[in-house]
Amino acid sequence: MATTNRISPATDSPLKAVDERPLLVVDDLRTVIHTPRGDMKAVDGVSFSLRGGETLGVVGESGSGKSVLGRTIMGLYRSGPGMTVSGRVEFDGRDVHTLSPRALRGLWGADVGMVFQDPMTALNPVKKVGPHLTESLRKHRRMSRSDAAARAEELLNLVGIPEPRRRLGQYPHELSGGMRQRVVIAMALANDPKLLVADEPTTALDVTVQKQILDLLDRLQAELGMAIILISHNLGVVAGRADRVAVMYAGRMVETASSGALFGGARHPYTEALLDSIPRLADAPHMRLEAINGSPPNMTAPPPGCRFAPRCRYAGQDCAEELPGMTTDDGGDVTKADHLFACHHPVSAGGN
Repeated sequence: MATTNRISPATDSPLKAVDERPLLVVDDLRTVIHTPRGDMKAVDGVSFSLRGGETLGVVGESGSGKSVLGRTIMGLYRSGPGMTVSGRVEFDGRDVHTLSPRALRGLWGADVGMVFQDPMTALNPVKKVGPHLTESLRKHRRMSRSDAAARAEELLNLVGIPEPRRRLGQYPHELSGGMRQRVVIAMALANDPKLLVADEPTTALDVTVQKQILDLLDRLQAELGMAIILISHNLGVVAGRADRVAVMYAGRMVETASSGALFGGARHPYTEALLDSIPRLADAPHMRLEAINGSPPNMTAPPPGCRFAPRCRYAGQDCAEELPGMTTDDGGDVTKADHLFACHHPVSAGGN
């Protein structure tokens, strides 16, 4: 089946200034979680770079390693008794994984912010909204209590929460899901970070609130000039928001490209399958949705070849035997190419 452009990038996003110098460099990053059933390769050899003011969308099915990647980049996951992290994460010239715990605490919130996946559990239920915001401001900016409270009120107003002064004195359970998500975003943006890692920022929100949250992130990015890693299982979320898109499967990036190139002509069969599974308004009523057959592999014992091969309609014998590396259409320099994919039998422009 030929890949068609079923999702078009939005054209009304705010203009963004993108720095040419890489802000974040991730090189051969690996996160291995040690379990009683064996070592699970949650992130397995991921490499990419991100410039200031740029948005990278990271997409894939649940369990593909997206959230583990985000937390490893943040330095929340480090080598220890239950986990081994290797590779390099360089943020603004600093190797994140060689920083001391004290230096990491100085990085979090000040230079790097994170919107965690579930707003219902990201906030402390026994702490009012105000201290969630003022704690970071007082630590990183050395603000007085009154100045931090004024800044917290300003932040809630910035993210579109009505009656911000009253909300500061409320507990999380007194707010709606959309408001709690906005509070989490306000916490992440409190100190004007250079990088925001947004892990499923619209989880469990209705589509209207989803759009409001994503529009908010676009506007704040344009105002603050920060870079964003937008993690989602929903291709529609990243289509109009990301400058570049990285598709993850079973701990590995299988395709990366600019948003327009990927949605206009996916080359990896997994990306094609994800696009085919999206419902379309033009479909007939009660039409059966496309599904990707099978299940993701057991990451404690992944197959020796391409990890998508057991589910792939184009797989050959070489796919079962050899793990493909990133390549380009013309076999050029992968460090300079815009569109990369890891496949022995890539989808062609006219179908495979």
